[in-house]
Amino acid sequence: MIYEEKDLEMEGVLQAARQICVAARTAPKTRGLDFIHTAVVTGEELSALADETERLGKEQGQDFYIRDAENLRKSQAVVLVGVTYQQRGLNECCGYCNQTDCQGCRENQSVCVFDPIDLGIALGSAVSTASMNRVDNRIMFSIGKGALSLGLLGPEVKIVLGIPLSALGKSPYFDRK
Repeated sequence: MIYEEKDLEMEGVLQAARQICVAARTAPKTRGLDFIHTAVVTGEELSALADETERLGKEQGQDFYIRDAENLRKSQAVVLVGVTYQQRGLNECCGYCNQTDCQGCRENQSVCVFDPIDLGIALGSAVSTASMNRVDNRIMFSIGKGALSLGLLGPEVKIVLGIPLSALGKSPYFDRK
């Protein structure tokens, strides 16, 4: 039997994507509370995500969205990593959200500082895992905005970043214009 390189590369990217999601899940979280969500997108849904990212770029006059959509089209998969808005119950001893306590954070629709911190830690674990698997990757805000617009991680997820993955002869995420 002969295994074609494109099939093997796709299989490797998907295997790495699974491990990337596990790395994001097991990354340390504030107070041990887990509000991270992940998904892997391929095929037609990946194309739809690239189209939405491009549409947002044109609508907002942001050329880097359009560039990133093209990078996404060259990718075999994208891992989405997002977080919901929650409070950690630290109340008066924290205040990093510029509110008196967690109830004030909730009532004033502030964002608990630990949501983006936990997301950042999860992303660091995720891209480290991608690199250890020798899969080209890059964290992209624009792809996350496209995913949010399409509701790919559900309505409760408020911040999403995308990690496109590729196993090509040259990384599409390097030397970008």
